[in-house]
Amino acid sequence: MKIAIISTAFPYRGGIAQYTGILYERLRDRGHEVIVITFRRQYPKILFPGKTQLESNQASDPRITSERILDSIGPWTWFTAFKRLKEFCPDLILFKFWMPFFAPCFGSICWLAKKYLDSKIVYICDNVIPHEKRPGDIALTKFAFKKADGFIVQSHVVEKDLLSLYPRAEYRYVPHPVYDIFGETLSREAARTLLNVDDAKVILFFGYVRKYKGLDLLVQAMPEILTSVKIKLMIVGEFYADEAGFRKMIEDRGVADQVLIHSGFVPDEQVNKYFSAADVVVLPYKSATQSGIVQLSYHFNKPCIVTDVGGLAEVVVDGKTGYVVRPNDPGAIARAVVQFYAEDREFRFSENVKAEKQKYSWDRMLDALEEIAID
Repeated sequence: MKIAIISTAFPYRGGIAQYTGILYERLRDRGHEVIVITFRRQYPKILFPGKTQLESNQASDPRITSERILDSIGPWTWFTAFKRLKEFCPDLILFKFWMPFFAPCFGSICWLAKKYLDSKIVYICDNVIPHEKRPGDIALTKFAFKKADGFIVQSHVVEKDLLSLYPRAEYRYVPHPVYDIFGETLSREAARTLLNVDDAKVILFFGYVRKYKGLDLLVQAMPEILTSVKIKLMIVGEFYADEAGFRKMIEDRGVADQVLIHSGFVPDEQVNKYFSAADVVVLPYKSATQSGIVQLSYHFNKPCIVTDVGGLAEVVVDGKTGYVVRPNDPGAIARAVVQFYAEDREFRFSENVKAEKQKYSWDRMLDALEEIAID
């Protein structure tokens, strides 16, 4: 089958670009002919809160070859992308959808493809209704989806959102596959030596720091945690929220000596040392659909403590691969961390993760895409 993927991709960075790279590689491994059309400008600088949108090493990525055609706010490039599709003549066009900002671009390409090509159009939906809502989101999303033939949803929350817009949508539910591109697990001792961390107990918050991810709740939980167990909290990721405000919050609560901050994007080849050094990963989110951080944690066989929002409780099995706690409650987070250590759950939970993560294979995703393409 000839497949075109339209998504963010290398040399752009972040979980969705990494997902696209893995998907491209796995589809090719199955014998499909695949092209990836990505952005030459993904976000205007004025709308991007981070330091850079691109990987630091842009020379190559062994997993993917992408064509940088699209400008998210340049309609002339949408027509250029369509012309590339017309030249390639795909059987299946896959769009990776995560926010309505891209709806005019994606929807316009869909309209052209549906009118002039005989291609099946499928959206892989990270979100349908975004975390941080803005006026016009629903209308934009409907425009993007109007010409689609089918959808892949990766959590039941996204499934519900899709059906609220299109009750008769053709779709498949496939949980988000495990990210498996970040190398092997290091020994805990080796990882902590690399990071200069010598405490016996380490919890990890990893990923972009945004308001909805609830890092403030975890910081608020730290004093209560430290009354029962001595730990280090590693905060690792680029701040899209007020970094100075978080640092002040940490200082004000008197926990600065027990918090390590790595502020900045982590290159793929360095991810494994942070997860290898940690005992458990904490996701104190205030809202969510699903999170690639859980699938990344599972790759390293790490249990997770998550809040009961979105689809997080679909992936973390409470009392088996981690804990699921009440959202917006620092006390609940603190009690889960303390319980994790008091009951010495790390080994048992990690063994359970090894079994549980078998559900989240890329083969399940590829099977679903092939099924929906030929229906």
